[in-house]
Amino acid sequence: MEITSAVSDRRSFLRRSSGLVVLGALAAGCRSQPGPVGSGEPQLTQWYHDYGQPGAERAAKRYAAAFGKARVTVGWKPGNYTATLAAALLGPAPPDIFEGQVSDDLVRSGQLVPLDDLLGAARPDFAPADLAANTVNGKVYGIPMVEDMQLLYYRKSLLQRAGLPPPATVEELIGAAKALTTKKVKGLFVGNDGGVGALGGPVLWSAGLTYTTPEHRMGFDSPRAVAALEKLRQLYTSNSLLLDSSTDWSDPSAFVHGLVAMQWTGLSALPAITRVWGGDVAVAAFPPLDGQGRPSVPITTFAAMVDAKSPNLDAAKSFVRWLWVDRTDYQAEFALDYGLHLPARTSVAEKATALASGPTAEALQLSRHYAMPVTPPDWTPKMSAAYADALTNVIRGGARPAPELDKVKATVTSELARLFG
Repeated sequence: MEITSAVSDRRSFLRRSSGLVVLGALAAGCRSQPGPVGSGEPQLTQWYHDYGQPGAERAAKRYAAAFGKARVTVGWKPGNYTATLAAALLGPAPPDIFEGQVSDDLVRSGQLVPLDDLLGAARPDFAPADLAANTVNGKVYGIPMVEDMQLLYYRKSLLQRAGLPPPATVEELIGAAKALTTKKVKGLFVGNDGGVGALGGPVLWSAGLTYTTPEHRMGFDSPRAVAALEKLRQLYTSNSLLLDSSTDWSDPSAFVHGLVAMQWTGLSALPAITRVWGGDVAVAAFPPLDGQGRPSVPITTFAAMVDAKSPNLDAAKSFVRWLWVDRTDYQAEFALDYGLHLPARTSVAEKATALASGPTAEALQLSRHYAMPVTPPDWTPKMSAAYADALTNVIRGGARPAPELDKVKATVTSELARLFG
């Protein structure tokens, strides 16, 4: 059976997108000054990464053509979208509107324009976690378009056969993975790296910790972070993880082909999974470490941002408001008809038949209760690299967590001092 690579492509985009924050002050210094609008119809460019789903590009172009106040040209960018966008933002002809992830660095560089005035009365209708992911210093710089999320998928029949409930703690997840492992099936797949790339955030949140605090300090300088990373090492050495899959965690192939009883992957994988396993599939949040922790589902919000140097700034903002605030019909279509995402608007999600029952309804409720942005706006690429190194050394190398986390703390402290003094 052929499994679409769209989920994997989207994950690659998300991993790369944090690279946009390194633009910093370069963006302000390397750009030509905006020219006059001139007479006639305003001209706008709007960029998307390649969603990898049939019909999505045509839909985006149809929406653009329906806007009556400007001529909007859609750029659908395959390949390394982040590198292409970063180069364009530094060049003489950047897109007026583009999707990506808001960061403190982008805001400080003057790259983005605040968009709070576009939300109006619709503001309470946007999922709080989606707005939070696009907010810096109390201002919204990206209008949420659609939401992707990560979930624990499991075969209900296999857990029932083993006499197991859905894992309610990290310890129970480790125990279930062991119990479900046989000669032909591994208990769990969280990536060929043992969870380095996928579980760094969930394991912190499971302990009740965060990447950073509201005061812009390291949010996991705690003995509970040590305990959490120790659990990931325990999971890695339990002989219950699939570690040699031909695809990584973002692709559902391992679960679809029955190689694992449980898998951590994205919401976009759900249609491919249910086509094979039907009602035997259920989804869950990453469980808490213990009674002091919390469940979590990482979310990535694809958001429309407006280039602050656009020569047609008012028209660009008007288009973003029209498409991603006013046109709830287009929002529902884009989220649900081309792959599977959650609409960023609560009212749109609640009216969607596709989200009314089964695992999709479960996913919606999990997002609304336990959503956590994959990374906060003040989490930089240097921080990500330092934390990934620590996870690799602990999970795969067996290093002691405390010294590794001390190294991360030095990097995080330095980066936060650079951003906030």
